[in-house]
Amino acid sequence: MKFKSIYSPDDYSSGFFILRRMQEIKQLLNNAKSIVITTHKSPDGDAIGSSLALYHFLKSNKEVTVIVPDAFPSFLNWMNGSENIIHYDTQTEEAEKIIEKADLIFSLDYNSLTRIADLSKPIDQSSATKIVIDHHQDPQDFADHYIVDTMCCSTSQLIYEFIENVGELDKLDKTIAECIYCGIMTDTGSFRYPSTTSKTHQIIAHLIDLGVDGSKIHQEVYDTYSEHRLRLLGYALTEKMIVFPEYNAAYISLSQKELKRFSFKKGDTEGLVNYPLSIDGIKFTVLITEKEANISLSFRSKDDFYVNKIANEHFNGGGHIYAAGGMLEMSLEEAIKKVEEVMKQNN
Repeated sequence: MKFKSIYSPDDYSSGFFILRRMQEIKQLLNNAKSIVITTHKSPDGDAIGSSLALYHFLKSNKEVTVIVPDAFPSFLNWMNGSENIIHYDTQTEEAEKIIEKADLIFSLDYNSLTRIADLSKPIDQSSATKIVIDHHQDPQDFADHYIVDTMCCSTSQLIYEFIENVGELDKLDKTIAECIYCGIMTDTGSFRYPSTTSKTHQIIAHLIDLGVDGSKIHQEVYDTYSEHRLRLLGYALTEKMIVFPEYNAAYISLSQKELKRFSFKKGDTEGLVNYPLSIDGIKFTVLITEKEANISLSFRSKDDFYVNKIANEHFNGGGHIYAAGGMLEMSLEEAIKKVEEVMKQNN
């Protein structure tokens, strides 16, 4: 696979991309009149945080629009600008008109057009210059420029580094800083994952100096649960968590019926897959969720167990070493059986 523009083949093969020819990127920004920022389906804190951070950075003298494939959790609505985000699934015509006239499109926090569902068609057909900023492995060849660091903890950190590399950190304000902080916080598990580096903490320190209240952001994201969400969490852990100590693995499965029983809303299962990892000896966990059309799988791991390969080989997915996702088109019962088989095989 050959990638264009700012990275050499050696950089790509090493999995670490060194930013080059930033002047070319700056020129693209200077010349652009209409910019679209996109991110992946079922956006999380890093997706929305990075998108809104870039939006606020660019919008002072540009026409900038954030377009997402579908809705995101309500606990991210506190971020400034979230009310202006276009949802492609419910605002299709408006979104396509905006994409059609765009001359620059950013693809944030995703490495393949398959990650943006139906939004992929207008993005793929657009003649606009496309720039990927992402930290996932195995980026696909659909853009003109790639700013990718698979070792980075979050796309939000990459947005900070992008602003730093174009020499405009002086433009950071509290609004942009809050969005970046939220993205880094959520994608690092509140700064506890191995991808959290000294550089990450240096960036966080700068954001705090700009006025960010980290405890307030943590409260907005993690302390605004509905009663239904908390009861779903309790039910999932007491009734649906299956532990295989002999395989150092565990999983939780939830059916559509069970989700409806607890008045499920998008984001209610956020972080649920991490809970079994707190059990001593468990290195591999899976959340199996029955959707209306398929089965969604979320994978987490720690220590010497890597889930991205498992997600790719068995579950039509991929992601990071310790955090990945997948999808199956089968019944929930069949999906559970498949997960159990894979756990046994990878013991």
